[in-house]
Order: sequence, then C-alpha cells, then structure tokens
Amino acid sequence: MTLDEYRFKGLRDKLVQLLVQKGITDNNVLTAIGEVPRHKFIESGLEEYAYLDKPLPIPAGQTISQPYTVAFQTQLLEVKRGEKILEIGTGSGYQAAILAHMGAIVYSLERQKELYIFSQIRLSDLGYNVKVFYGDGYQGKPSYAPFNKIIITCGAPYLPEDLKNQVAIGGYIVVPMDDGNSQVMKRFIRVSENRFDEEDHGRFSFVPMVKGLE
Repeated sequence: MTLDEYRFKGLRDKLVQLLVQKGITDNNVLTAIGEVPRHKFIESGLEEYAYLDKPLPIPAGQTISQPYTVAFQTQLLEVKRGEKILEIGTGSGYQAAILAHMGAIVYSLERQKELYIFSQIRLSDLGYNVKVFYGDGYQGKPSYAPFNKIIITCGAPYLPEDLKNQVAIGGYIVVPMDDGNSQVMKRFIRVSENRFDEEDHGRFSFVPMVKGLE
C-alpha cells in the first residue's frame, strides 16, 4: 500500500466515524464508505477534499453527493447481498460502487453522455461490476425488471409510473421528492400490485431529475 493509499484510508476511517456521529447505523453501509475510494470519483485535483462530508464537482458540471447523503439513502434501501438494484442518475459512479461493494447486482442509468462514459470507465478500472446504461431515468430499464430496490439520486417532481412498475412487490424506491424549495427523502414500499406505503425521512438538496438525454 502506498503512502497516499494509507492517507486516504485514514481519511475514510475519520469519515466513517463522522457518519456514525450523524446517525448512520448500518454496518454494511459504513464498511462500504470506509473501503470505496471516493477520491477516484471526483474531478482531478480535488482528491484532498474527497473525504470531507461535502458535495464536490464531477464532470459535465454536476456534483457528487456528500457522503452523509449517500450513506443515508443507502441505509434506507436496506441492501441485501444479491439483490437487483436500479440506480437512476449514475453521476460519477460512486453510489453505484457503494451498492456493488455491498454485494448488490447494480444497474445504473445516466442521461449525461459525458458522465455515462466517465462512470463506466471508472467503475470498470476499479473492478466494480456495474451495468451502466445511457438512458432516460424516467423510463427506467424495463427489460431488466423487476428490481428489488430502486434508488433515485436526483430530485424528482413526482414518482414516474414506469419506475413504480419496475420494482418488485416487497421492494423499495428511495427518492428525494421535490416540493419547490428542497426535497423530502421518501421511501416507497410496494406492498401489493397497486399499493405503495410512503415514508418521509427528512429534507435534502439534490439537482433536479430531468427527462430525456443530454
């Protein structure tokens, strides 16, 4: 292990301690945060800031969510090894890497061509087996449905019917829902063919979920 890798491992350990203090309790989530190299998923030159609990720039003028937000959303998913999970909004690939590290089978959709290419290369180079697609998140990925869980990493104005139809009964959709000011983190639990239970889990700030491709 190089000196840099030792340093980054120490910074990840400190980040994990901070997340525990902020209420993250899922040990599998904490282990993943402690082992996935976030500094590989941000703009070059910003590596020294990678383990601060802050959003940071990534290609295409977008941002990587702060680690607490990633941990919080992932904890709500209650990930189990071998589950099929659909991610809407690959970004730089960090959230997908966390899910893959936890043993999920990850499918991820990205509408920004630059990020689609960046995340695919980065995940592959780091050995994370994630299926990344260039596509419209509002449509999901019906050919691979049903999914055990769906995570949306951008502020949705509503929950698209296509996504509701692609989650298995008993499965979850975790999504920040936009109410005009910020977003309310919601967990939808599909309890039957036509019924979802809905839970609110606090306010967050995300970029908006946009239709179509760019």
